[in-house]
Amino acid sequence: MKTLIAAGILLASAPAAIAGPYANVESNTGYQGTDYQGSTTDFHVGYEGEAGEKLGYYVQAGPSVINSDGGDSDTEFSGKGGVSFAATEKVNVYGEVSFATTDTDTNNYGTKVGVKYLF
Repeated sequence: MKTLIAAGILLASAPAAIAGPYANVESNTGYQGTDYQGSTTDFHVGYEGEAGEKLGYYVQAGPSVINSDGGDSDTEFSGKGGVSFAATEKVNVYGEVSFATTDTDTNNYGTKVGVKYLF
């Protein structure tokens, strides 16, 4: 988590062509077949911008409300940060690192990488 915060501060301190704060509410729901497993709703605040002409970034964090099927709801802390790079006019490469606290001593971390081709 310290690495994510440091990366966010470093990126936020870079000269930005377009930058600004935002709020993001996102809900993710899981099913196994047709059986509802639960949902997590994030209430994040963040900051996004550009560092140069080809590099975009964002960092966001806030509370997450976790509702499991048949269980009580719980509130944890989560966040994510990501970058995107315009490799060409039609190819964009991106990556994201995320985290979430849990009610145990083990937190959750995730990564996402991809390539987007524009037609």
